[in-house]
Amino acid sequence: MDIRRVPFDHPDAVKLNDLVQAEYDLRYGDGGDATPMDPRDFEPPNGLYLIAYDEDGTPVASGGWRAQDTNGEGNRDGDAELKRMFVVEEMRGRGLARRILAALEEDARAAGRLRMVLETGTKQPEAVALYLSSGYEPCEKFGYYRFHESSLCYAKKL
Repeated sequence: MDIRRVPFDHPDAVKLNDLVQAEYDLRYGDGGDATPMDPRDFEPPNGLYLIAYDEDGTPVASGGWRAQDTNGEGNRDGDAELKRMFVVEEMRGRGLARRILAALEEDARAAGRLRMVLETGTKQPEAVALYLSSGYEPCEKFGYYRFHESSLCYAKKL
């Protein structure tokens, strides 16, 4: 598996983002994640976006982090927010998400971020299992969906 840094608005990133949005809509029936995001949020040193490509060069998994500091949405100084973790259905169960997560954590740590935070939902049990098994713990809600009942937030000290 070839994991590459790409811009958040790279065509392969857009393709995977469209797939994850369709999955969110299927699971939650809300049209997808409405969290505002700017491609510049994922530019080093304040963020990173990764895509995993299979042996044929097909994009099959993605994930990114962006710097967050104390704001009106519940973040703290030094936060790195995990975004758009996704693996295409036919490649799930092979450890790709875990590999991308580890690379993102390492990069955020090297950038001086203090904790990785993420928001997921009650209809994403696979994501919850990944994060819990990777050392994440429930934390105070933050972000765009902090007032939604189905929102679940997790954090891990870097």
